[in-house]
Amino acid sequence: MDSIDKLLAELQTEYKEVKPQQQQSKSATAKSFIPLSPKSASLMDNLLAEVKANFEEEDAAIELKRQQELEQERIRQEQLKAKQLEVLKVQAKEWLAKVDPLSSEGLWFERFAESYSSKLEAAIEYLKNND
Repeated sequence: MDSIDKLLAELQTEYKEVKPQQQQSKSATAKSFIPLSPKSASLMDNLLAEVKANFEEEDAAIELKRQQELEQERIRQEQLKAKQLEVLKVQAKEWLAKVDPLSSEGLWFERFAESYSSKLEAAIEYLKNND
């Protein structure tokens, strides 16, 4: 947006520096664009304001789309984690059903599971870390 303001200032400076004899040598259509009357300056300001607003709208739309994509990715990741947890629950139930509580693995698991709220939760954690 600053570059537009800078460009406008440069154009205004150039128009102000044009000498009267140079203006006379130009065609009538070229001369009509050189002087900046208050009305044309106002039109220029309105045009620049409109361009600036359009850029801001585009930026806002791009940012909104990016936020929506991030949210969709977050939801997708949560769904993936939930599916993985369900698979682990099934595996943990199967593992608990097969493990011999009097084997060295079964005895070790009993001690391991003491710090968890349930044996299933402990088995899930155990399988997750040993996969």
